[in-house]
Amino acid sequence: MQSQKCNFVDDKEGEKKWDFSKIENEDAFAFDDGVGSDGVSAGNDMKHLAMPELEVKDLEEFPEQWRRSKLAWLCKELPAHKAGTVVRILNAQRKWLKQEDATYLAVHCMRIRENETGFRVYKWMMQRPWYLFDFALATKLADYMGKERKFAKCREIFDDIINQGRVPSESTFHILIVAYLSTPVQGCLDEACGIYNRMIQLGGYRPRLSLHNSLFRAILSKPGGFSKYYLKQAEFIFHNLETCGLEIQKDIYSGLIWLHSYQDTIDKERIKSLRKMMQEAGMEEGKEVLVSILRACSKEGDIEEAERTWLKLLDSEGGIPSQAFVYKMEVYARIGEIMRSLEVFREMQKYLGSASVAAYHKIIEVLCKSQQIDLAESFMKEFIESGKKPLMPSYIELTDMYLNLSLHDKVESTFLECLEKCQPNRAIYNIYLDSLVKVGNIGKAREIFRQMHQNVAVGVSAKSCNTILGGYLSSGDFLKAEKIYDMMCLKKYEIESPLMEKLEYVLSLSRKEVKKPVSLKLSKEQREILVGFLLGGLQIDSDGERKNHMLRFEFNQNSVVHSLLKRHIHDQYHEWLHPSSKLVTYGNDDIPHKFSTISHTYFGFYADQFWPKGQQVIPKLIHRWLSPLVLAYWYMYGGYRTSSGDILLKLKGSREGVEKVVKTLRAKSLNCRVKRKGKVFWIGFIGSDSTWFWKLVEPYILDDLKDLLKAGSHDSAEDYAAESQDFNFDSASESDSDEKASDNIDDDNR
Repeated sequence: MQSQKCNFVDDKEGEKKWDFSKIENEDAFAFDDGVGSDGVSAGNDMKHLAMPELEVKDLEEFPEQWRRSKLAWLCKELPAHKAGTVVRILNAQRKWLKQEDATYLAVHCMRIRENETGFRVYKWMMQRPWYLFDFALATKLADYMGKERKFAKCREIFDDIINQGRVPSESTFHILIVAYLSTPVQGCLDEACGIYNRMIQLGGYRPRLSLHNSLFRAILSKPGGFSKYYLKQAEFIFHNLETCGLEIQKDIYSGLIWLHSYQDTIDKERIKSLRKMMQEAGMEEGKEVLVSILRACSKEGDIEEAERTWLKLLDSEGGIPSQAFVYKMEVYARIGEIMRSLEVFREMQKYLGSASVAAYHKIIEVLCKSQQIDLAESFMKEFIESGKKPLMPSYIELTDMYLNLSLHDKVESTFLECLEKCQPNRAIYNIYLDSLVKVGNIGKAREIFRQMHQNVAVGVSAKSCNTILGGYLSSGDFLKAEKIYDMMCLKKYEIESPLMEKLEYVLSLSRKEVKKPVSLKLSKEQREILVGFLLGGLQIDSDGERKNHMLRFEFNQNSVVHSLLKRHIHDQYHEWLHPSSKLVTYGNDDIPHKFSTISHTYFGFYADQFWPKGQQVIPKLIHRWLSPLVLAYWYMYGGYRTSSGDILLKLKGSREGVEKVVKTLRAKSLNCRVKRKGKVFWIGFIGSDSTWFWKLVEPYILDDLKDLLKAGSHDSAEDYAAESQDFNFDSASESDSDEKASDNIDDDNR
């Protein structure tokens, strides 16, 4: 076997670029105007921001001729080299370089717009024993990095300023917020909100109107189901606009009403007061506001307000949005006027030419809940013939209605029809399983339960286990009932009280005592999955004494891979989940994209290895744990396949930790290359190398994810070893710290 090498590469050196793009397709708030009433965005409104004045000597003011000559040489030489070489050159001059010399170099780099080099000089001088914190230099460099949208480096300097006990300047706050808002990276909106709050509460600054507006618009630019969690932040921005006496634009009022309309509990008084403020400001309620009012009415069943709003929509220009019809249908359904909902649906077809998917879902839901069998079946047939998708929500409503009416033959025929047209779904499997148990077809129920258990996209839940357990107990198959009971104890599923009474008698016949729930302990598979997730970025929160620790699972709600993976993980760690994370409703899509475990001492080992002192690191013993299963779950959670078929894995930690990981991969005959983007390393398996990686992890990838994650093969397997170059982790000076051996590393921020 040829020796495999794992290299840090740089786009500038001829390597092909890696695709880090993400796409969001969901609808968001519809803005009425441009960026603002004055046409200014926060990114273009940076003039005259308060910042300290930086005083630095001119080259001619340095006393010694040799010093001036060396500084001039460094000014010319440093910008021409990459990060690692810059550090080595500076290390070679450390006997004579002092703070004023390094400050001059950093400022010179900024003057010629070589800000990356200036940042390297700044980080290098911070490691010197003679370094004294220079607030003006740090501010200037942070502002330059932020203006280039290098938010990670800007934040790093921002934190340096905070750690020195200083309050960053207004310009640094403003520019860092803009940098966060200018990137699509997940989590940056939360960071921008946090910096905005600190700007006001810590710095005592009064942000500019453009900054208030830009942050508010960033919140509204997310889909409603996501944006609704930012209501308190939006209200805080609105409060600051009011208290500062700044102009409140129409989109701010409209957007706040829009956010309120998405809440589970509607604050009618707040919406009423916002509408009154709009009226007093002479602003006309636009279509977005009227639709938001209808959305709120649909949750409250406020028919009078809904009809008043509908009349206003009829008078508005540009037609009635399709979602307005859906909300009106729901209002009538809430007060029991089913036929009126049906009239609205037909009115929508006449007005728009055809009904939307959401409208079909709603009318079929309404008819099924009111048990209008013929109408529900008729609309389902019409929906299928229209070719619109998805059909699954309506199939669930239909089978649930049949189950409630004890029409078990129709439950089965609808279930089978659904499987032909849709992806398997736990909700409809649970309904069919319940139906089979109720008619006493335990053999078929056992087969369906087995299918659910084997299919990770479906899986079993407490509900399905209780259903099949009830079936076994009713049929007298006590041996199988005991096996289900043991599995439920292992998973910490709650057993329904009526079943528990029967079960205690059954267990008393075969066991001396009823088996108590087993103590919590991770299985071997759970431990390996956890290591893979921790490498991919899973967070562990610890209490103040670091005795109890909690796992915080977070999935990208815009990722198809994560949407399938989260159900599997929710099932895998069900017995460990916090009670609030177990409250999953009947539907298939109701598992949240964030959930957490209970706080427990068992996770202490993983907290000490991966999150000591609350910071993510790569354990010293990581080389012992990189099994194929660990790599597979690392890939599914913290990696992805590019459009060209390459495989990328995300990793945070030190360069030394990355070295251990890649050496272990090399020992497994896996050739890879590494890039650094901000504080994140990306390990890339490029071309035919991705095929070797895929062959190793494929047996452990979830079946439903294999087509999405399968590597592409572009080069022959024999050539993959010759494509890479050696990378020496020890090529830099020992004092280089984090910048060691970074010649071939790309520090881009995305």
